[in-house]
Amino acid sequence: MTLVVAADEAGYGPNLGPLVVAATIWEASCGAGDLDASFAVLADSIDGLWGDSKKIYRAGQGWGALETGVLAGVLLAGGQMPVSWGELGRAIHVVEAMVPPPEHREREAIALPRSGFAATCGARAEAVGNRLMAAGLRLRGIRCRIVQPAEFNMLLDAGLNKSDILSHVTLDLVAAPVAEAAREAVVWCDRHGGRRRYAPLVSRAFSAPMVQVVAEAAARSAYHIPERNCRIEFSVGGEARLPVALASMTAKYMRELSMAAFNAHWRRCMPSLEPTAGYPVDASRWRREAAAAVEASGVPWDAIWRRA
Repeated sequence: MTLVVAADEAGYGPNLGPLVVAATIWEASCGAGDLDASFAVLADSIDGLWGDSKKIYRAGQGWGALETGVLAGVLLAGGQMPVSWGELGRAIHVVEAMVPPPEHREREAIALPRSGFAATCGARAEAVGNRLMAAGLRLRGIRCRIVQPAEFNMLLDAGLNKSDILSHVTLDLVAAPVAEAAREAVVWCDRHGGRRRYAPLVSRAFSAPMVQVVAEAAARSAYHIPERNCRIEFSVGGEARLPVALASMTAKYMRELSMAAFNAHWRRCMPSLEPTAGYPVDASRWRREAAAAVEASGVPWDAIWRRA
């Protein structure tokens, strides 16, 4: 039995809203060398339920496909259909440090599923569950880490850069289930920006003094952690692997729900304010237009605006 942990992020580039990292945790009856083949067979049989979040969801095109894939994953991991932000957070073990963001009330008021496709999620989960069983695969859980701007800026002040923050958060998230399982493990991550060398970061997160470099190339960095019987890879286009794809979709879903709450909060403060996705050009526009509302609220900009 092999443990597979896969991670991806959403919100690495924006100035507004959180950075979200999600991980999916799987058991496979095959050995590590056969994992790619097993998941490739599964991918061919699930009719596009899980894939690269950037292709499945685009702003203005509706929540249906993204939400169906994520909530089907929640059901397959043993959860119930969440009807609120709080229930979803408990189902995927969301960790969010420090105080909640200014929009926390709007976030708690979110009703799910937004698309209204609850029955579809259940039916897809049942069908995919049968295929997982036939492939010798099991989705054990989903975990999520949300880094709000206040925490992000605090980490910058502590000496980390933007890439360091992503790597620290991701590796801490994936190291925990590996330590809990104490069996052969494979960890798959999407590449963190342009970073190629991860050995010191892996050593820190896994508390492993020895990390063997397998590859540090343009498309892939790979390492072996003998103490944990674990291999970890960071790959360009990592979403091509189904476990990373579901992590990508989960991070994107949580990020989009967060931004819906963000926009609802600030439009309540200033009804004329146009919503934003938080990416740099439009974020600058939003900051100019929202300046009076933010000043009146008494909320410091460091709790809203990520400085890198």
